[in-house]
Amino acid sequence: MSASPDGSGAAAEKIRCSNDRRLFDGLLTEREVRRVNDQIEAHEREGPVSLRRRLLASSVRLSRRMGPDIHAMADECRERLDLTIPVELFVYPGPQFNAACFKPEHDRLYVIFSSSLLEGFSGSELRFVVGHELGHHVYRHHDIPIGHILRGRTRPSPKLALTLFTWSRYAEISADRAGAFCADDLEGVARALFRLASGLSGGVIRFSLEDFLKQVDEMQVEDAQPGQGAPEEDWFATHPFSPLRTKALQLFHDSALVRADGLPADQLEVAVQGLMALMEPSYLDGRTDAAESMRRLLFAGAIAIAHADQEIDESEIKAFEEFFGTGTFTSSLDIEKLEADLPARIEQALDKTSEPQRAQVLRDLCLIANSEKECSPAELNVLYRIAEGLDISREFVTRTLSCDLQPD
Repeated sequence: MSASPDGSGAAAEKIRCSNDRRLFDGLLTEREVRRVNDQIEAHEREGPVSLRRRLLASSVRLSRRMGPDIHAMADECRERLDLTIPVELFVYPGPQFNAACFKPEHDRLYVIFSSSLLEGFSGSELRFVVGHELGHHVYRHHDIPIGHILRGRTRPSPKLALTLFTWSRYAEISADRAGAFCADDLEGVARALFRLASGLSGGVIRFSLEDFLKQVDEMQVEDAQPGQGAPEEDWFATHPFSPLRTKALQLFHDSALVRADGLPADQLEVAVQGLMALMEPSYLDGRTDAAESMRRLLFAGAIAIAHADQEIDESEIKAFEEFFGTGTFTSSLDIEKLEADLPARIEQALDKTSEPQRAQVLRDLCLIANSEKECSPAELNVLYRIAEGLDISREFVTRTLSCDLQPD
């Protein structure tokens, strides 16, 4: 097996989600991504990065004597993924199931687990988690510094922010495949995702893969019924909803990437993209009544947000044209008329769209408001008014404005 420059093998690259690879390659060429990466590299050249020092101070390093089983799993995953970089494992006290892989420092890779995850997961469940975290390194996901980009002093354009959201979900799909490749046990992998979704670790509840996957079918039914649907926090979490991840892994397990007689790889990617569409409903190019009402709301809402402080500056015009095209903001726009028509457009969207679709528009409006600068109190009030009209909680607005993505 041949090794790539980052120390991972061809087998791992073969199973990578194609949309992850495509979006990743495109993001690396984005000017803002290159700028932030250059800043990070310059900072690292100024002096030693203290990541390992912070980990040693805030968590417990698991030596091979202390954690022989977890080290054995890490060794198996490294071999499976043809990963040559040394790995150090840490655990920290935490009630939530969580794990993370940090960008290498001093030619070492660091993986950290919450205490509850190490105590609640075992066997192929835990091997999946370890493989998933190593997968983020294998696929160089840390080369896209999402947290720095979204929360930096210079805000990304709405278009770039949307691409980062979309890519982050496909990055998780790739990491899931790496984890499943290491675990080699679909039932155990699905059980791990069930535990992550439910928070359950004991034997009180009996896990059923069939029943867990039925949630995806029910989500598809709900999505087709305007006015219904899953809560917005499920649709716009930083990771794909756990049943969707499980369904995507079932498709992967039954594909030619795993078995000779399986679903062709190109058909697998089309099917996965269809699943992800449940979390990323597209409306900018849609021809349905729902898509039209969403675009009309986005247009008027964007104008109302930009004009909330009674003037529209160049950065707001740029953000507006990211969605609607260069030259769409002109002096002929009747701003007062659009603001007056906003309540009717909100009501139309409430009538013709599902909750996930309404949440999608509201999230896009949050990205417009948060681009280039902090969202002002006046802009926040407009967002709250739109959220209330769409029957979506204010907390959704607050969470979207402060969202910070990291691969974990």
